[in-house]
Amino acid sequence: MANSALERNPYFNGEARRQHGQQFGQAPTAPSYGNTPSASAYGQQPPAPLTADQLNAQFQAPPATPDQMERMSYEDTIAKTAGLFGIVLVAAAVAWFVPMLMIIGAIGALVLSLVLAFQREPKTGLIFAFAAAEGLLVGGLSSILEGMFPGIAMQAVLATFSVVAVTLVLFRFGKVRTSPRMTKIVLVAMLGYALFSLINFGMMMFGFESAAGPWGMRSMEVFGIPLGVILGIFAVLMGAYMLVMDFELIKNGVEGGAPRKYGWIGAYSLVSTVVFIYVEIIRVLAILRGNN
Repeated sequence: MANSALERNPYFNGEARRQHGQQFGQAPTAPSYGNTPSASAYGQQPPAPLTADQLNAQFQAPPATPDQMERMSYEDTIAKTAGLFGIVLVAAAVAWFVPMLMIIGAIGALVLSLVLAFQREPKTGLIFAFAAAEGLLVGGLSSILEGMFPGIAMQAVLATFSVVAVTLVLFRFGKVRTSPRMTKIVLVAMLGYALFSLINFGMMMFGFESAAGPWGMRSMEVFGIPLGVILGIFAVLMGAYMLVMDFELIKNGVEGGAPRKYGWIGAYSLVSTVVFIYVEIIRVLAILRGNN
């Protein structure tokens, strides 16, 4: 009964029959998958075997690059990052002459960052718009503060470059890495800092007495040090940790063979982090120079 049931099974004509025959000492047979016509049945000739020279040429050919395989690569991600920074600089140059565009840039960057956070796939159009909004914010803020404190913009640029360069070197030589626990702490701290910034901005806009200083609650002093300086240094340290997260994101994407389009995520993360660090540094410098 069991054998007759197997015989009625179409797959038994192939692999099952070969295995069944081996159990009884029969010579194994090649799998058969029905009456599949061969190439010769259609008047086609089977492909000729490769010669020794052709085989050697295949083995000696260089492996396909990540770009050829449409995978993330460091070169492609760097190019995308440079392109986004180019958009930031162009928008910043426009806002330098029209500082009030800073408000549009700040609101646009906030809204677009929230939209991008819920996107499952990278949207290049939104990322380009975000870079432009970041540029308007940077250019307008830099123009206003440069008029108040000459040379402050260049100081902030050099300080930002130093933070990025030191963090990159330390990461390259394995001196700094992220950890799940520290990442959770930094993310919670960032949310708290963002909430504080929004509340402080609202109090400054509506003229509350506690926000009477030029920087709102950041103008308050703690042990003789402006609160904005303490919070700013803390924010820059958080920004440096976020840079390490961005570097790890890119490294894992390249080594894991992520699709090439996800290089935009790495570029977007780097640009937003660098702009965040710059804004915090130039604000700390302005508070310090204002107190002097």
